[in-house]
Amino acid sequence: MIKTLFIFGTRPEAIKLAPVIIKSKKYHDKFRVRICVTAQHRQMLDQVLNIFKIKPDYDLNIMQENQSLFDTTANSLRQIERVLKKENPDMVIVQGDTTTTFVSSLAAFYSKIKIAHIEAGLRTNNKFNPFPEEINRRLTDCIADLYFVPTERAKNNLIAEGVDKNKIYLTGNTVVDALLMIVRRQRPRNVQEYYNRFFMKNYGISFNNKRTILVTIHRRESFGKDFENICLGLKKIAEMNESVQIIYPVHLNPNVQKPVKKILSNCKNIFLLEPLDYLTFVWLMNKSYLILTDSGGIQEEAPSLGKPVLVIRKTTERPEGVEAGVAKLVGVESESIYSETMRLLTENKLYQKMSRSVNPYGDGRAADRIIEILIAND
Repeated sequence: MIKTLFIFGTRPEAIKLAPVIIKSKKYHDKFRVRICVTAQHRQMLDQVLNIFKIKPDYDLNIMQENQSLFDTTANSLRQIERVLKKENPDMVIVQGDTTTTFVSSLAAFYSKIKIAHIEAGLRTNNKFNPFPEEINRRLTDCIADLYFVPTERAKNNLIAEGVDKNKIYLTGNTVVDALLMIVRRQRPRNVQEYYNRFFMKNYGISFNNKRTILVTIHRRESFGKDFENICLGLKKIAEMNESVQIIYPVHLNPNVQKPVKKILSNCKNIFLLEPLDYLTFVWLMNKSYLILTDSGGIQEEAPSLGKPVLVIRKTTERPEGVEAGVAKLVGVESESIYSETMRLLTENKLYQKMSRSVNPYGDGRAADRIIEILIAND
């Protein structure tokens, strides 16, 4: 029996770990599963836990208003130490590139506990972009024992850095597993009708006559002038295209809220929403015509839905989507965001090429592979 401790703190981690947690709990004779959440993001994390019916054994509840990276790191490290001493797991399982991921791995290393890193090996090779995620992921990879990578490129990144190739396993990305689980739930007509009524009742949004552009922009490295430029690009798209509607669930961080409300709140065809739960957000992704985002997870999810993605960032650690032609890196300048969006709205051949449902990040069976590998390595 493998004593496993899953540690995570944010909504994206919860989404991507959910298929592995659900699958591992089916093997009662192979795994003793414990779950610890730092609640680095409280509200958004809780939504995902409820959707996938995951109940943490430990909730560290570290989130503070306007918390800094110093706060998140220091507050979680001591508390994770106490959990590790109590549980004494055989393996700590972490995902991705958050501060929780790095701190959990560091705590496991200090305790001489094995570390399995899901979604290892992604790189931009720019330590400040994405910030702090690039270094969080690199440091986790420095001390991990098992590496579950989504793509060949991620595998090759690790090998180039000296990681033993026998510890690296190509699995695909578990986010595709989670996405397809939700999409299957939402196929019935009554579910479709429910969400159409939901958006009309709560926001006055109809999907009958306008093409929908879904926007999610929140990354720390864009705060300040870059964020203002992004908003100006969105404003120009809306003003020049009355036949489209932009739906933007706005992150709760004040560094996001302030410029978004200042620049976009008076645009009649831009709808600024509070963050949506994952079920509703997946439905909205599927309903959209195209997506503008700086989210890593959405870059991985959207190709499975056949939605073109414009990546609003200076760099991406997920170049596979760009190389496959289902995503395009457009930067953070307002004119570039505007012009590339206009191309997708007006050039049908380009749109059709980018909307082909080919996902380089996975086939929906990543969790199965991870569980098989963990059992084989016991």
